[in-house]
Amino acid sequence: MAQKPSIPKGTRDFSPAEVAKRQYIVSIIKSNFEKYGYQPIETPSFENSETLMGKYGEEGDRLIFKILNSGDYLSKADATALSNKESNKLTSSISEKALRYDLTVPFARYVVQHQSEMDFPFKRYQIQPVWRADRPQKGRFREFFQCDADVVGSSSLWQEVELIQLYDAVFSELGLKGVAIKINNRKILSGIAEVIGAKDKLIDFTVALDKLDKIGEDGVKKEMLEKGISDDAIQKVQPLFNFTGTVVEKIQKLSVLLSSSSEGTKGVEELQFICDKVLQLGLKDSVLDLDVTLARGLNYYTGAIFEVAPPSTVAMGSIGGGGRYDDLTGIFGLKDMSGVGISFGLDRIYLVLEELNLFPQTVTSTTQALFINYGEKEAFYAMQAIQNLRTKNIKVELYPDVIKVGKQFLYADKRGIPFVVLVGESEIQESKFSLKNLQTGEQLLLDLESLAVHLS
Repeated sequence: MAQKPSIPKGTRDFSPAEVAKRQYIVSIIKSNFEKYGYQPIETPSFENSETLMGKYGEEGDRLIFKILNSGDYLSKADATALSNKESNKLTSSISEKALRYDLTVPFARYVVQHQSEMDFPFKRYQIQPVWRADRPQKGRFREFFQCDADVVGSSSLWQEVELIQLYDAVFSELGLKGVAIKINNRKILSGIAEVIGAKDKLIDFTVALDKLDKIGEDGVKKEMLEKGISDDAIQKVQPLFNFTGTVVEKIQKLSVLLSSSSEGTKGVEELQFICDKVLQLGLKDSVLDLDVTLARGLNYYTGAIFEVAPPSTVAMGSIGGGGRYDDLTGIFGLKDMSGVGISFGLDRIYLVLEELNLFPQTVTSTTQALFINYGEKEAFYAMQAIQNLRTKNIKVELYPDVIKVGKQFLYADKRGIPFVVLVGESEIQESKFSLKNLQTGEQLLLDLESLAVHLS
């Protein structure tokens, strides 16, 4: 007996209803991207390893899926690394490509390669899958879609203001109220590290701090100690673990705390501009929150950083994130090309909408009517009507086989099709159609024009 097939952990199959719901989310995100002036691009699902490696920090690099070279990949393997079982050194000799980890680094590569064809600032959106060798759990998958919007070629902070508005517009249209758009600035984190005497441990400091919501205050302190950050430095950072107040009050506290750091002060000034403008312009259904522990573990962020939390009633991780990167394209040879972008987590947004029952009933609407098949003559008469109705964008279909009518009715019921159309000898003679409502049992005899009206 053949073994039952399976799929890799962290991946999923999607049913027609699930695909319809995902497309509903994507359509709203896409329409808002275009409303804000972003243009679509696509990049390959895999890149050269050198494009991706070293761009996401140590933790990110470990989560990149490597692709083995085709053919006898061991023939060019580093013999010493192979015999010593040094996986890191061995990988580079047997794998030259990798699945993309996100859409931002491939976008930076795209900008560098196609810069002569672009008008800057260049605003792009991209909706494609990415892959991470992470441990699967609720809301975290190894294959998932990202929906990104980025603008490169401008250092204006109005871009950050607009991206926050874009987040709010999408979540408002999806019916998600109370979403928290968290903001911080990498310059502020650098300033804090400088003030507490841990400037040389900036990456370790930010990576640990970013885990506060996952491992708690004690866990963050423990990780910092393990990374060589002193007890004295950790004591100085203690106020950040309980940093309360309004956005305006928090900015004032940071201004005092970072007064001795020029970089930190610059970060405070940038945050103040963005937050002031957003608060003055107003948001529809989202809340802006300044979170000084927000670090986002990606090394390429240099300015504002964003993370979006779902409504507090839902136990779910972030559903979006992003930030400014002043020199991401510099790693590919194009200097002084500032950019900023955000990403929507399609899969987590799906789970949140599902849990809050926010998908409209019409999203999963299927075929509007099934024509019952009584035989070749009746089927041909039905197909003529079907052809006409489809030109009016009415979803109809013919049951393909001549089987018992009861089974055809059962098929329509299981598919959730609300109507069946009965076409027998009498209907053909009168050029009519019998339309039966499967929910109410009501049956009407209609001409083709009236049938179209009832099914529209």
